[in-house]
Amino acid sequence: MQEMTLKNLLILPACFLSIVSYGQNQTSSPETIEEVVIWGRSLQLLGTANSASQGVVGYADFSTRPMARVAELVEVVPGMIATQHSGPGKANQYFLRGFNLDHGSDFSTYFDGMPVNFRTHAHAQGYMDLNFIIPEIVERVDFQKGPYFADAGDFSLAGSNSMKTYDRLESNFTELTLGSRDESRLVTANSFDYGGGTLLYALEHQQTNGFFDLEQDVRKFNGLLKYTGTIAGIPSRITLSGYDSTWASTNQIPERAVKNNSIDRFGFIDPDLGGESYRYSLSGNFEFENWDLNLYASSYYMSLINNPTYLLNNPIGGDEFEQEDERRLFGGSLRNQVESELFGIPVARSIGADIRYDDVTELNLFNTISRRRTGSIREDEAQEFSLGIFGELQFQFTETLRGTIGARIDHYDFDVDALRTKNSGSDSDSLLQPKLGLAYLANKNLEFYANYGHGFHSNDVRAAVNKIDPVTGDPTNSLDVLVEGKGSEIGFRYDSLAGFNLSFAYYQLKIDSELIFVGDAGTTEPGDPSKRDGFELTTFWEINDRLIFDASATKSDGYFLGLPSNENAIPDAHDTVFSAGLTYAGFGEGWTSSIRIRHFGDATLTEDEVIKKDASTLLHFGISYAHKQWEIGLDVLNLLDRDDDDIAYWFESRLPGEAAGVEDIHFHPANPRAVRVLLKYKF
Repeated sequence: MQEMTLKNLLILPACFLSIVSYGQNQTSSPETIEEVVIWGRSLQLLGTANSASQGVVGYADFSTRPMARVAELVEVVPGMIATQHSGPGKANQYFLRGFNLDHGSDFSTYFDGMPVNFRTHAHAQGYMDLNFIIPEIVERVDFQKGPYFADAGDFSLAGSNSMKTYDRLESNFTELTLGSRDESRLVTANSFDYGGGTLLYALEHQQTNGFFDLEQDVRKFNGLLKYTGTIAGIPSRITLSGYDSTWASTNQIPERAVKNNSIDRFGFIDPDLGGESYRYSLSGNFEFENWDLNLYASSYYMSLINNPTYLLNNPIGGDEFEQEDERRLFGGSLRNQVESELFGIPVARSIGADIRYDDVTELNLFNTISRRRTGSIREDEAQEFSLGIFGELQFQFTETLRGTIGARIDHYDFDVDALRTKNSGSDSDSLLQPKLGLAYLANKNLEFYANYGHGFHSNDVRAAVNKIDPVTGDPTNSLDVLVEGKGSEIGFRYDSLAGFNLSFAYYQLKIDSELIFVGDAGTTEPGDPSKRDGFELTTFWEINDRLIFDASATKSDGYFLGLPSNENAIPDAHDTVFSAGLTYAGFGEGWTSSIRIRHFGDATLTEDEVIKKDASTLLHFGISYAHKQWEIGLDVLNLLDRDDDDIAYWFESRLPGEAAGVEDIHFHPANPRAVRVLLKYKF
């Protein structure tokens, strides 16, 4: 029923809008449209950026990239990795600065001002599902790393990014992609004058069976409608988006099953895994002189079938379970910035507030057999309210020296109504976070930075009121809701002002409690405090008008605090990431081509570093040719067809025929070589 509703909502209006906009566009020749190419990484940030690891990525930076999945949009952030350990319809696994961010625990995303991460989620804290985004309509991505920015709140310790969609498309288009294993994707997008402003719509349908022995049977529908103009004399942007998806999935599988030929690398143990999800959102941005107001509301649902341990806890019926989450999300933000003087020193003053309310009506965990519910472990509800207030002053001490001082305070108030009444309760928590920064412009090409700040991530609020374990019935200890982190960074940015820039940053970050993956529960839980340090090097070079080179390298070291040196390694904390790309940009008419390499270093899977995951190196290639209104392209993902793994874990599971549980590496393979053909028509 959900699928048919979305089809009626999105596909039928597409036919009407396409006809209307086609007629409207007949009055102008497509040859008269001048295409604007925005290389975000070539924007001059000297004198405006507040840290060496802050940046902007424009559409041209990622429009030429062959991408295996929509979540790879965040890989435009230097050092960021997006992988997958299960089916294509759930949130991806993210890595940055030596963090296994799980599904988004310490990296936040905002989409047209709306927060994407979900807190107190049935599957993972900070759950950041990007599948509702249509990449072709994202105009730019602004990113920043570390807890140095007063406007960044929850889930932003490692970094955050903000995606902004186009107000008006450079070219209206319809695009068809056909790929290996019955993959097909249709996208159409159009913008035109309407009601004194601009109306933009985009529609996407994707389906694929994937490369696994268990067909993934992905069916995804996306739609977006955006109005940009003036409402009651107020400059406004209103965005409505809808997403609906169903899928089957192959989870991470035990290495021993592949070695004994029970299954191959793309095999499966439990054929019932998969899920369904939808998200409908409305957001608005309104400008009042120096004030910027953003409001949003969202309705969300997810049902996910999982079974990482197979027969470990229930040798008869198996360990399969369903996680179900349904919620309404409401909130907004208010920002104000003015320039003045203090003691004769020019000052830019920023103040703001963030308010958010999560009404989680289904926060459930069921035992299942063949997707049929057989018992309840959790059937909870949660209401979580937060208010964040911040202020920041940036002083221009001299023409070359800037200083920033800021503070943020976040207050959380929550109530939990649990299936086990002893696990019900309410509480609140607050946290003050100071921020400091310095920037020194040595000359017109070189700027140095120093930053320090406190930040946080929130925990699942159920952990703050739990008194008994819902599975075993044993007593449990309650945990803090707000977990503090402290970070610092020094670095520099060099810009030739002629198409070449380079930035370097050395960072440190301490967190009071690490969120870690727990294999036998298929989820995350708070762990020991940790410390990380490392460096990042990023460069971008416009070799000439057509040839673009970019690269980034990250090296980090992390460990748990307060543990012996041979037992303090952080599992899945990949310490080396390298990526580079060479792009021939023949925008307009002619050839465009891109080749990219991504190296994801090895990682320990256990605290004693005895068990490790091998490194992964993937090469992607894309080429296209545009002539007048038409473009045809070819993408080859995993060009060298490497047998690498997307992710791996070390935990105990039990397979059919085994007398007891066995500790083993459980991995999810990267997709083999895949070929996609693209046909695009601009109108």
